[in-house]
Amino acid sequence: MEQRRRPSQLLRLAFLTVILLFWREVAGQIRYSVSEDQKDGTIVGNIAKDLGIDSKTLKVRGFRIVSTSSESPFKVNQNDGALYVNGKLDREQVCEKSSVCLINLKIALENPLEIHYIAIEVVDVNDHAPSFPEREKRLEIWESALPGARYQLQAARDPDGGSHSVQQYKLSSNDYFRIEVKDRGEDRKMPFLILQKQLDREAISNHKLLLTAVDGGQPPKSGTMEITIDVLDVNDNMPIFSKEMYSVRLNENVPVGTTVIQVNATDLDDGSNGEVFYAFGNDVDSKLLEVFHLDPTTGVITVKGELDFEEQNNYEIDIRASDRGPVPLTADKSVIVNIVDINDNVPEIEVTSFSRAIPEDSRPGTTVALISVNDRDSGLNGKVFCSVENDVNFQLTPSLQDNIYSLVTKSSLDREKRSQHDITLVVKDAGHPPLLSHKTLTVMISDVNDNSPRFSHTPYMFYVTENNFPGESVFSVSASDLDSGENAIISYQIWRGRGEENEYASFLNINPENGKVYALKRFDFETIKSFNFLVIASDSGSPSLSSNVTVNVFILDENDNSPMILSPVSTNGSAEGVEEIPRNVNAGHLVTKIRAYDADVGYNGWLLFSLQDITDHSLFGLDRYTGQIRTLRSFTETDEAVHKLVIVVKDNGNVSLSATASVIIKAVEPKEAYAASDVTNVIKSDEESNVTFYLIITLGSVSVLFVISIIVLIVMQCSKPTDYSSKYLQDTNYDGTLCHSIQYRSGDKRYMLVGPRMSIGSTIVPGSNGNTLVVSDHRRKDSGEDLGLQTLREMKHLGMERSGL
Repeated sequence: MEQRRRPSQLLRLAFLTVILLFWREVAGQIRYSVSEDQKDGTIVGNIAKDLGIDSKTLKVRGFRIVSTSSESPFKVNQNDGALYVNGKLDREQVCEKSSVCLINLKIALENPLEIHYIAIEVVDVNDHAPSFPEREKRLEIWESALPGARYQLQAARDPDGGSHSVQQYKLSSNDYFRIEVKDRGEDRKMPFLILQKQLDREAISNHKLLLTAVDGGQPPKSGTMEITIDVLDVNDNMPIFSKEMYSVRLNENVPVGTTVIQVNATDLDDGSNGEVFYAFGNDVDSKLLEVFHLDPTTGVITVKGELDFEEQNNYEIDIRASDRGPVPLTADKSVIVNIVDINDNVPEIEVTSFSRAIPEDSRPGTTVALISVNDRDSGLNGKVFCSVENDVNFQLTPSLQDNIYSLVTKSSLDREKRSQHDITLVVKDAGHPPLLSHKTLTVMISDVNDNSPRFSHTPYMFYVTENNFPGESVFSVSASDLDSGENAIISYQIWRGRGEENEYASFLNINPENGKVYALKRFDFETIKSFNFLVIASDSGSPSLSSNVTVNVFILDENDNSPMILSPVSTNGSAEGVEEIPRNVNAGHLVTKIRAYDADVGYNGWLLFSLQDITDHSLFGLDRYTGQIRTLRSFTETDEAVHKLVIVVKDNGNVSLSATASVIIKAVEPKEAYAASDVTNVIKSDEESNVTFYLIITLGSVSVLFVISIIVLIVMQCSKPTDYSSKYLQDTNYDGTLCHSIQYRSGDKRYMLVGPRMSIGSTIVPGSNGNTLVVSDHRRKDSGEDLGLQTLREMKHLGMERSGL
């Protein structure tokens, strides 16, 4: 029994404890009241004093407001426990439309924990006036409306609550309307406008009323709304067009947006009954709708698409005018649009037949193409004229059918002058302004073999060095043909006719494709100096055309001949001689002379003499140019009686060739010398007499040739321009040592045929193989020797050398 009583006693004790705690919390709740218009910091009450809490312990115990919102409209002072307003307090913002506005605060203290609840009532203040959603309201009422008709208006709004909200509505004084208010609770009163008397639009077309909303504050506040009532007319008149017929002329291809015409209709009714709008008639097809646009409000017809006279030259547009009455009334009218043709189509050119290539030997009047022209415009705008622009070789001839032309040749054609003709056809109509078009036809002129091959030079002159290798190319000729294709393919051949002029063509061969000439054997300058032959160039046309050219070949000398000793020559043919002279001869006595000959010319034939070996250098001397051996001093008793001289004769070639002669000189007593000299003098006198005779003949011949050369030079100088001199001339600076030089002129350069060894200031012409010496063309007027005397001296020297003197 005691065990059963114990749980029941525990439950009763717990229940009593909960009741005591709940009663303590309820008994500890405090309620304050504050007006909504209080300023920031206004004290609402003292919580610590009202709860009986010692103000000295508030701060230590953490006296504060427990709030879940970001910012509370109230705050507490931890020093004295006062509760004050935090910021602006607006009841309408805090409680919106609640009739009683209560704000519950939870106050907390710690150590020990205590929770107290504070209720604050925010008392409303009449700080807002009623306001309508619209400041002006416009209503439309048919003049046929019956009395008693109700028209709901928008209610005024007042943020204040209770008696401070909207309490009544007032309507300005009038005979036609009154206001009626319907209460819907929660401070909502809905106004209605009631028609008391039937309206007459003809008497008054509109009514202006003023509706006022008043709240219950002291003093009361109010708000107004102006009401405008438009009396609507009854639709009893149809639209009437301003014209009986609409017609307009419009140019084709006018820009999109161009105004065509404006139709106008009026309606005697007012409002929508008198408001007219326009539309196309029911029978208007879709194609017309693509071309024209009708403004439904203004009645303006504008161009929407492209107008083309060639497709359609007039349009009939049905227009319907309607009012906007409840039962619309309509009127119909047609608009005639006549399209005016303008010159907007460019003439067209069509080539019906065309020969892209014609031979150059076509006769004038040959048809090249058939041309057809067309213009889609009408009248003068469609009349065309056709012509050829900037080509005198072609013309247009009209045919029997209109706008058909033939393009024919007007003159002879020459493919070599012009192989392609770009013929521009121009077609122009007669419109204002005229339109024209161009078309270019390209006509190719095909080749006819009407041009013979042409050589690059006429005649050719080539210089070939002797001792060439057989089978090698020595030079080449070149020809061109103005024709094309097969007609321009050239083959070469050497004319091998009979006669002396072609005897050297037998050892020449030519490549028929490129014109390279090959020598089949070696050339020898000593055998032949020059020759010429004919080369024929033929094209591959049908029939073939050909031309020929003379080729002059000059052989250039090389140093390929050694000097030959003419004197002294012994009985066995060796170059060795014996000379006896008296011992009493003076210095400068002529002992003997070495005579030699070289078949080469120029430097290659210019001989120089030198002593290779001598027993006494002080006794005998050798002239290096003449080969004369003379005594340098008189003999003494100690001098030997027999002296041997070895003389070397060299030419001046690039690779010098030489020969050697030996002379044995015996010094004898004067008596023996006289006896020997008598015989020798007889022999020498005979030889010298013969030599003198030949020398006189040679000098006379040379003089005659010199005079003839001077005359020829004067004639050639007079017959040529001042900037060219004779082709063949003598060098005015010649020093007398070139025995066999040949000089000639080519253009503004002078050439000398000599051996490879050249004087200072000379140059080698490319292609001369090192055997042509270019001498600068300087005419020294202050030279002490005349050109003729110098030439004569050379010829005399040449004659003496050939004669062995």
